[in-house]
This record gives sequence, structure tokens and C-alpha cells, in this order.
Amino acid sequence: MDFLIFIVSMAVLIKGADIVIKESERIALHFNISEFVIGATLVAVGTSLPELAASVAASYNHKSEMAVANVLGSVVLNIAMVLGFVFLIAKHINPKRDIFAKDSAWALFPVLIFVMMAFDGSIDRFEGFLFLIMMGGYLLFLSKDAKLLAEEIDESLAKEPFSWIKTSIFLLIGFVLVVKGADYAVESASNIARDFGVSEWIIGLLLIAFGTSLPELIVSIVAAINKKADMSIGNIIGSNAANFTVVLGSAAMVNPLTIDIQKYLFDITAALVLSVVLVFVTANRLYNKSAGITLLVFLALFIYNSIKTMML
Repeated sequence: MDFLIFIVSMAVLIKGADIVIKESERIALHFNISEFVIGATLVAVGTSLPELAASVAASYNHKSEMAVANVLGSVVLNIAMVLGFVFLIAKHINPKRDIFAKDSAWALFPVLIFVMMAFDGSIDRFEGFLFLIMMGGYLLFLSKDAKLLAEEIDESLAKEPFSWIKTSIFLLIGFVLVVKGADYAVESASNIARDFGVSEWIIGLLLIAFGTSLPELIVSIVAAINKKADMSIGNIIGSNAANFTVVLGSAAMVNPLTIDIQKYLFDITAALVLSVVLVFVTANRLYNKSAGITLLVFLALFIYNSIKTMML
């Protein structure tokens, strides 16, 4: 029963996030807010809204391991699973933008700062606040790419008639779905962990992280099929940066997060190594099937280690 509740709650969470993002964009377009502001806020926060809701709910319920594991798992899956499949499916990826020069720092710096903060075994509220300050820096970085972000705006929304009543109702529905979906997802995931005798860390690392990474996976695969796979790379970097800054920062502000860095060294190292691999891929423009296979091998090793740990 808990598995069914978990699947339904994750679907509700993701749908709610989609509604909130779309209605927020509709309001911004109605008030003629510049495209780069819409793009910056939605790309930075919107794509990580499922992770944000899940980790904040976990932190509120004093489940630090699940909150942190969700972020680390999402980062690993975004790079290894999403980009791995994109590189395999896409026939040709040749970004005009120099992703290494302009974006790669945001693939690596947040995870390095996370390791520094977690070294003493916890991320307290002050450190969470510093993560949110870093988010401000990320928004400033995004603001310099108005043209790039404008490509991700749904222009069809601007042509639709605007109604405050309709938009307000949908926003309320979206937020309720996000909050309730996250709450039930965390609770059912905890029950699953207890039933199978596994840690909440493993549940957050695999089950919740996979669920919250599904939007990126689906959107990126569709982009690859439509020969727009180059946009996926920047989106993954942005999503991972937001996961560390917004998601972990907000979760730590709700309740300080405790982390056993020695116990979960493999998973933390996996997130760091894959972030370095992503920088290496962008530096050498290795957007090909060989890179995709390599990333999927990383994914297999990550999942295998998690399952082996679960069975100990």
C-alpha cells in the first residue's frame, strides 16, 4: 500500500509543481516582466520545486538523511541518468554556447561548498542561509543570459486571455498538490524504509531522487528527440546548482541537517566525481554516445553500491 501511496504522491507533487511554474509564468507575462527575470526565476527554482518540496518536508519531519540524500541522489541521476540517455539518443549535439566557459563552475562549486559545510557532520541554519545567498549569485549569473533563457519561455501563455480568478485558483491548487504530495511522499517513503529494514538515506537517494528527477528526464529526452539536446546540458547544470543552493539551503533553514560524511562517503564522492566528469565533458565537448555509455556505467555502479549497502 505504501508503494502505491508513494507513486501517487510523487505524481501529485510533480503535477503540482508544473501547475505552479506555469501559472507563475502566466502572471509574469501578464505584468510584462522581462523575459530574463521570468527565465531566471523559473529555471533556477521551478525545475527544482519537486526536490525543494520533498527535502523541506523531510527536514520539517526531522528526517535529515532523507532531505540530504534526495539532493545528492538527484544530482547523480541528473548527470548520469538524464545526460547519459540524452547523449545516447541525440544524433548530433553541437551547442553554440560555450558551456564550459560560462556554466561549468556552477556544476562544481555548489558541491564543493556542500562538502566543506558537511565536513563537521551538519549543515546548520547559518550555513543554509549562506546557500541561499549563493542562490542570489546564481540569479545574477542567469540574468546575463536573457536571450538564452527567453528560449525556454512558453510564448503560447502570453497569447491566452488572463484571468486573476482562474490563475489564483490554479496557483492554490498547485501549491496544495505540492505540499500534500511532498508530505505523503516522505511519510510513505519512511514506511517503506521501515518495512524493508533499509535506511531513510537509501530511500531518499534512490526512490525520492528518481521521482523528483523524472521531469528533467522526460523533458530532456523529448528535447533530444526534437534535436534540441544542447539545451538539456545547461538545464541540468542549472537544476543541480539550484538543488544545492535553494533546496539544501531551505531544508537547513527549517531544521539543521545532520550528515554522517564517513558513512555516506561513497554517495557524496559520487556526486562530486560526476560533477567533475560533467565539467570534463563540457571542456572537451564530448557530447557523444561514448560519453553517454560512460555516464550510464557510473549510474549502474551507483545503483549497485546502493543496493549492496541496502542488503548489508
